Amino acid sequence: MAPNDKQDHKQGHKAALLMINLGSPDAPNTSATRRYLAEFLHDYRVIDMSRWIWCPLLHGIILRTRPARSARAYASIWDQPDGRGEGEAPLIRITRAQALGVQARLGSDIHVEIAMRYGNPSIPDALAKLKNMGIHHIGILPMYPQFAGATTASVYDGVAKAVKTMWDMPTLRFLRDYHDDQRYIQALARSVTTHLAALDWEPQTILTSYHGLPQRYVDAGDPYRSECARTTDLLREALSMNAKDMQLTFQSRFGPEDWLQPYTDKTLEALPREGIKRVAVMTPGFSADCLETLEEINMEARESFIEAGGEAFTYIPCLNTHEDHLDLLAGLAREQLLTGWMQD
Repeated sequence: MAPNDKQDHKQGHKAALLMINLGSPDAPNTSATRRYLAEFLHDYRVIDMSRWIWCPLLHGIILRTRPARSARAYASIWDQPDGRGEGEAPLIRITRAQALGVQARLGSDIHVEIAMRYGNPSIPDALAKLKNMGIHHIGILPMYPQFAGATTASVYDGVAKAVKTMWDMPTLRFLRDYHDDQRYIQALARSVTTHLAALDWEPQTILTSYHGLPQRYVDAGDPYRSECARTTDLLREALSMNAKDMQLTFQSRFGPEDWLQPYTDKTLEALPREGIKRVAVMTPGFSADCLETLEEINMEARESFIEAGGEAFTYIPCLNTHEDHLDLLAGLAREQLLTGWMQD
């Protein structure tokens, strides 16, 4: 028995909830970002090209050039040091705060832990910690509202790989998605109305910007685009908006092939020419603010829109640690992952 097992058992944890998000480098520098990108871009769910073609490109070109540029982007949004270290990525800090909020809602029967699909804290380390605590029932909550092979399914792969060599595997339950859960839709709607009420101007349109995916993944059967569209449709309905009031776009494309369209950046560049010069952008596919929201949208996209002739731009933050978001996450865990493992 590990040294802390006795103490952990006294806490009375019957099961655990493992909240898993994408991840961030350990530090906003080139070496840490290279390690992170190497793990991320080696995932076949993310890049499904033949390894004979992809690995020479990855190691010969991409990991030689991209890490320095990405590290600068991470540095622009990195939490500032507090005197105890180098600070940390906003995604890690927010996910940890979300876990604390969910823990308070679930009570002492359940231990809430976090992990990242890539980087640290890792899935293997989190599962080893839970095993050392004597916990054998684990609910896996991927922090992606919409299902995609490159995100949620990759979490399944990461967990499966981590337990593959265990002689005594835990009982596992996985959540697939929550893209159309009314609590999620209402939380998004409240975040929009609250944010816009604090402005002294009114946007002419709102973009719901989701992370992109190669079009051929969807052509092959990935349901991601349809689930993003469903979320936006329900959000329009909740806010009594139409397709002009709220538009669906996709960001973060990578490489030369076609990705899901319309593209967020191209849409923002075109809007001023159409007479739309005041916009709001939100990112419903992200459960916590991160590089893709804080830097790509709130910095790069903002700058591109203004340079194209836009006059006013606002970014509506992710749900992060909003009380109704924490209520949703705890509710999903209680209803779909922890049934029978905790007191009512």
